[in-house]
Amino acid sequence: MYSPYARIAILDMYDGHANQGMRSIQEIIDNFAHYKDADIEVDVFDTRGGAEVPGLEYDAYISTGGPGSPIDSEGSLWEERYFGLLDSIMHHNLICPNDKKSVFLICHSFQLFCRYYGLAHVSLRKSTSFGVMPIHKTDEGLHEPLFANLDNPFWAVDSRDWQVTQPNLKRIEEMGGALLCIEKYRPHVPLERAVMAIRFNDAIIGTQFHPEADPEGFRYYLKIEEKRNLLIAQHGEKKYIDTITHLEDPDKIVLTHNTILPTFLEMAIGASSQVLLF
Repeated sequence: MYSPYARIAILDMYDGHANQGMRSIQEIIDNFAHYKDADIEVDVFDTRGGAEVPGLEYDAYISTGGPGSPIDSEGSLWEERYFGLLDSIMHHNLICPNDKKSVFLICHSFQLFCRYYGLAHVSLRKSTSFGVMPIHKTDEGLHEPLFANLDNPFWAVDSRDWQVTQPNLKRIEEMGGALLCIEKYRPHVPLERAVMAIRFNDAIIGTQFHPEADPEGFRYYLKIEEKRNLLIAQHGEKKYIDTITHLEDPDKIVLTHNTILPTFLEMAIGASSQVLLF
């Protein structure tokens, strides 16, 4: 019988910091492989900590979130290698349109991509954003296949000190992309709305939020006093209690976790013609 086969590279951007993202991404891939009866080979590259990057032998690349500034690393060895890989992927996709490599960029990686390719303004927020937040689709986002099964707005975990604003729509469109999601639109608040997702082209997409986040991971962070106090300070005790109460709701972060990255894998692996014959 035939079994789908694919190779996935995870670019670990956590720089050795403890996190829940790597666990959750790996679990999503494992669950997808089990559900689809697929043979998926996964390799992890310590990109920020060890300047490790893969070659072009993978079908899909997931570049994770991570701590710290997406600006201060400019000119570093690991960034040179990282963007060398992304440039190579985009060149490959241009000359091999029937064998494209798919890329998903999460949070820190999304910020880096926007900064490096001049697609938006990347800056430090006035305060940390942390919690389960509504994500609002743009008109283009309503037609994005990865978000098709999600409401508008949908819910996702947001955890960042930096933000992407002032998208250069002309440059994004020239790349073949579109602005997909923004923060909650509040015209009475004199602050720019952050960009929450961009499709950069038909093979590369990124989100400012964390689509891999699950209730287990969020509860882990809330055990950290600093994170718990931050959520309460920003949103109040009632919001904190409501967030904990509704973590397992099937229409909130559970749905986002079960939808976006699995759909990305479906599209990425479906585009690959590789099979194993038993």
